[in-house]
Amino acid sequence: GTPQKYDPTFKGPIYDRGCTDVVCCILLVLAIAGYVVVGIVAWTHGDPRKVIYPTDSRGQFCGQQGTANKWVLPGAPLCSRSTSPPPPPLLVSQICVSKCPDRYLTYLGAYSSRTPADLQYYRQFCVPEFGDLSKPPIEVLKDKECPAMIIPSTPLARRCLPAIQAKKGVIMVGNETTYDDGQGRRRNVTELLEGARNANVVLEMRQLAMKIFEDYTVSWYWIIIGLVIAMVASLIFIVLLRYLAGIMVWVMIVLVILVLGYGIFHCYLEYAKLKGEAGSDVSLKDLGFQTDLRVYLHLRQTWLAFMIILCVVEVVVILLLIFLRKRILIAIALIKEASRAVGHIMMSLLFPLCTFFLLCLCIAYWASTAVFLSTSNEAVYKVFNETACQFSGQTCKPETFNTSNVTKLCPDAQCLFAFYGGETAYHKYLIVLQFFNVFMFFWLANFVIALGQVTLAGAFASYYWAFKKPDDMPAFPLFSAFGRALRYHTGSLAFGSLILAIIQVIRVILEYLDHRLKAADNKFAKFLLSCLKCCFWCLEKFIKFLNRNAYIMIAVYGTNFCTSARNAFSLLMRNIIRVAVLDKVTDFLFFLGKLLIVGSVGILAFFFFTQRIKLVQDTAPPLNYYWVPILTVIVGSYLIAHGFFSVYGMCVDTLFLCFLEDLERNDGSAEKPYFMSPDLKKLLKKTNKGQPEA
Repeated sequence: GTPQKYDPTFKGPIYDRGCTDVVCCILLVLAIAGYVVVGIVAWTHGDPRKVIYPTDSRGQFCGQQGTANKWVLPGAPLCSRSTSPPPPPLLVSQICVSKCPDRYLTYLGAYSSRTPADLQYYRQFCVPEFGDLSKPPIEVLKDKECPAMIIPSTPLARRCLPAIQAKKGVIMVGNETTYDDGQGRRRNVTELLEGARNANVVLEMRQLAMKIFEDYTVSWYWIIIGLVIAMVASLIFIVLLRYLAGIMVWVMIVLVILVLGYGIFHCYLEYAKLKGEAGSDVSLKDLGFQTDLRVYLHLRQTWLAFMIILCVVEVVVILLLIFLRKRILIAIALIKEASRAVGHIMMSLLFPLCTFFLLCLCIAYWASTAVFLSTSNEAVYKVFNETACQFSGQTCKPETFNTSNVTKLCPDAQCLFAFYGGETAYHKYLIVLQFFNVFMFFWLANFVIALGQVTLAGAFASYYWAFKKPDDMPAFPLFSAFGRALRYHTGSLAFGSLILAIIQVIRVILEYLDHRLKAADNKFAKFLLSCLKCCFWCLEKFIKFLNRNAYIMIAVYGTNFCTSARNAFSLLMRNIIRVAVLDKVTDFLFFLGKLLIVGSVGILAFFFFTQRIKLVQDTAPPLNYYWVPILTVIVGSYLIAHGFFSVYGMCVDTLFLCFLEDLERNDGSAEKPYFMSPDLKKLLKKTNKGQPEA
């Protein structure tokens, strides 16, 4: 009869296992609960309108329902600064208006005008309570009910900024070079330039953004077609690796050898050509250092040095090729096997979309919580005045300000909105809550990535440890691996992602300190900070490498994080040469694949959108900037190729660790047969005794 299915003595991905790192799992649940509480508190106290909408001098939002200065007029109400004579005095008020002023006009001029329409026009730029048009202008200006003058302005970011323009090199505002400041003096419009220095830049950026948006509206479906082409090309490349991986690797190796050989030949030709020329026999030592590097190319000694270096590199490459040829063949065989595994688990290519969706949720929750926390402050009012006053700059309350002693001692003082802040315990600990928000974002984002890695590793490990491939595989290997990861190993994933999150938060703190120290002259502090940044960058890279392999061992054995990390690291160190060879071979193939996919799709998009393909010349949409869809297709193609190759890379790493475990644990006997593919067994001259070949 047929032999019994091999039952391994260790726990594989399709066998029973227990929960690991339960303490970390509980800690993660508590942290998430605390994160939810922080979010609720932030959403209760925060108000994003403080970021979106401007406020008037009373702290009320311009154009919002339920405020005293809400005017139901056409268009979105904008916030206009009253322009008291520049340079501005201590008191500068903001008033909500329905539209920006479009002409030069002073209040005194509007009041004394024989045309009532001027005063009615000016009234819309006064405080909402102002209604007594017969009130003397001196009293109106003293009470700050209306600005002293208005100038032609342009709406920008819900604010009115001077409509500055340049005509024949002359700075003008409303076709004028001077204006009346409302106090009987003529001023040059260049005095307004500082207050609206960035207005034209922002306006041009907005026009650029509108043109880019128009390009997207007419080319979005062609962009989608380009991304679909990139997706199909990535899939085809992964499938072809099963047949072309060996050819591509050996062709690359031969090309490297040939290029080095040509370099040696070229150096010899240059060395021989310079023989007998004047000055070519000067030594590098006698010449010394020269800023013009072309001088060295006229020396024979330079080309002799180049030739010797290239000869050494050529010999090293050939020796490595001779001694590592078997390991290169193993790497190629593993890459081919990974292509077969991906072919049997095609759903794995779509799994990064799940990880991407979860990451988007983390980013959205973090961003919204950060915005609500940053807008949780309360409106702070302070005393503003134009003359000397002992209460100037002190906090005040608008409700009781008019009955306080401040107005008696400083008649021209006003209680106006200054900024958002607060003195309660909640406001004092806002920075702590923001820090917790950042920390939880890193922890959850790393957890989501770890969950994706363990899921893929479990699915591909179930392929490797199936004695009869693919008959012994689970019915739904990807979903089975996902369920095992969440049910048994949430704690281990939380542990690994917690370590990485702590390191990343430290790096963020170091970047913040580096930003604050840029203006400082303490060179030792800058040097120390640079060293710390470099060390923690290296540490983060190492922890990511260790976590990735630890997650593979968790998926295979079901052990806790520390045990898996130790076993994975020891296993890789015992096979360090194989690790290095496989890593470089896969890096080359992935680089080649991304270059081919992104380059081909990008070139196709360039020829299409620039209407250089005659067959579809009339189909290409008219564009303001043809580089907009081209760059979008290129970036999108890279992200798609990176997503596909990340799955493929995880498959290669998983099969590699399983292959090393297979070699160390099994000997090909009936009790311990090899699970590797027939190609690998043939390459290593291994056979299974007493068991039929898989």
